Amino acid sequence: MKPTETDRFSEKLLRLLDRVEYRRVESGEDMEEVARIRFKAYRMADILPLSGSTLIDDIDFDSHAYVFGIYYEERLISTIRVHHVTPQHRISSSGSVFGEEIDSFLDAGMSLIDPVRLAADPEVLREMPAIPYLTLRVATMASEHFDVDRCLSLVKPQHAAFYKRVFDADTVVTPQSNCGNYNIDLTLLAARVRDIRPWLYKRFPFFNSEGFERRMMFESAETMPFTPLTIRPTARLALSAHARNSARG
Repeated sequence: MKPTETDRFSEKLLRLLDRVEYRRVESGEDMEEVARIRFKAYRMADILPLSGSTLIDDIDFDSHAYVFGIYYEERLISTIRVHHVTPQHRISSSGSVFGEEIDSFLDAGMSLIDPVRLAADPEVLREMPAIPYLTLRVATMASEHFDVDRCLSLVKPQHAAFYKRVFDADTVVTPQSNCGNYNIDLTLLAARVRDIRPWLYKRFPFFNSEGFERRMMFESAETMPFTPLTIRPTARLALSAHARNSARG
């Protein structure tokens, strides 16, 4: 069967992933690198004020927040922070903007992944426009690892079409202005991650991962036998395992 455009795109992303490493950011030195990437991205897009409290803030260190650097050939190209939000632990960036809507999910007993502070080096992004996919893979892994009900997207209105197309995300809040510290209009979407996971991994296998990769990404040092410095993506391994299982029927 002739490969489709989506097949070719997925293979391209898998080849990029072969040269990517994820690093959990917890040290001060690594946080400085994250702040540098955020500064460059925010200055380019005028997303947030360029102050210390927006480049690194208190909830970067929250117990349910996970900050990652995405490295391509050992160069930091992007960063993301994901929050595991539960009815018992409600701290999140989206909740600080659209608290009523987030609380409605949580009051219904749902758990959420809130991926925010996605920032890419503008110079690298021009050369490698697939960076958002490589970065948002962290959110798909978190959604599966924590087995949440929804994955949120707090984004510019002009980016909403991407999240609807790739993740079949539903609009929760239509575009709003005057969104706290943000200099831009924002909209809130939510993907029904359990429902979309089978076809998402089939269509975009680079989002898939093995359980041990997810554990290295998100489990605490107390529950892991060792803390890895870097984490290599396992999408190809997950794809091979899926192919073997499908062949067995």
